[in-house]
Formats: sequence, C-alpha cells, structure tokens
Amino acid sequence: MGSGLSTLDETSVLLEYRQVGGYVKVSALDPASHTEVSIGGDAARGAHALARLAVSRLRYVLAKQAAR
Repeated sequence: MGSGLSTLDETSVLLEYRQVGGYVKVSALDPASHTEVSIGGDAARGAHALARLAVSRLRYVLAKQAAR
C-alpha cells in the first residue's frame, strides 16, 4: 500500500507540530498513501530540522512498506 520512495512528493507532505515545554512532537503524513509517522525532539533544534527528520522517517517507513 506504500507509495514508495520514488513517488514521495515532499511538497505535499503534511506536517503537524505540537509543543509541550521544550519538547516538540512532529507528525508527517503522506497524503498519497495515508502513511503517518511521528518524531519527538528538542524545540531548540528548530522547526526546519525537526521537519527534515520527520520526512526522513516517513521515507524510511515508505521504503519498508514497499519492500514487503
């Protein structure tokens, strides 16, 4: 069901940020495959760095799904 690495359009990935104190939970959703992943990190790292990490994890999960 995964869309695979080659079809992940990073411009369409939906990102959601939730901050609690110094911690931020970032959820990334691929709308094509309806695959969602979450990461947590230090708010001091910045939104861009956390978004890159979340998209990286999404790519990893999609690759694992495509390998099945």
